Amino acid sequence: MRYPAGHKQEKRKELLSVSGALIKANGFSSTGVDALTQGAGVTSGSFYSHFGSKTELLKALIGNELQISRDMWAGNPHDTAEEWVNFELDRYLSMGHVNHPESGCVIPALGAEIARADTSVKQLYAQELHKGIVILSQRLGNEALAWAFICQLVGALVLARAMPTAKEKKTVIESSKLFLKRALQTQTTHGHAQKSS
Repeated sequence: MRYPAGHKQEKRKELLSVSGALIKANGFSSTGVDALTQGAGVTSGSFYSHFGSKTELLKALIGNELQISRDMWAGNPHDTAEEWVNFELDRYLSMGHVNHPESGCVIPALGAEIARADTSVKQLYAQELHKGIVILSQRLGNEALAWAFICQLVGALVLARAMPTAKEKKTVIESSKLFLKRALQTQTTHGHAQKSS
């Protein structure tokens, strides 16, 4: 049976979407190929025709997920740094993101597993993450602030997800949001003061 042009690419995107949701919800190591193929409605042979190994899937997933994050930043409708940041804080540090890792950022969901992966996975992760840092550096004014911003967002989400009650989860994300807003305002004010002196 002949498939239309682009069928394989579309199937790969579908596999990445389904696999990404399962893996972010349940963890990479604990999600077997059988669960991935069942979730995507394909055979293991079809799965391996797209990804030569589970490690290759992880690499593809990292690249795809971090591209989605960059696309979301590019779609942020605000122009001023303050409005842009506030929009991203409200989007990232939300109870919806805390409660639904399957549809959220890959870094808090898989960061620990990426840290235990082989060097080729880490190199790809660093390469893709640096592309996002470039965007954030432009928005926030410098690279160090961009790294700090990402670290605070991811750390807050990891801590919130580990809390046993909704009230504690909300406390973590709201206090983190407040801290980041104040820290960025201080940094911006301090930066303007240095430029004018």
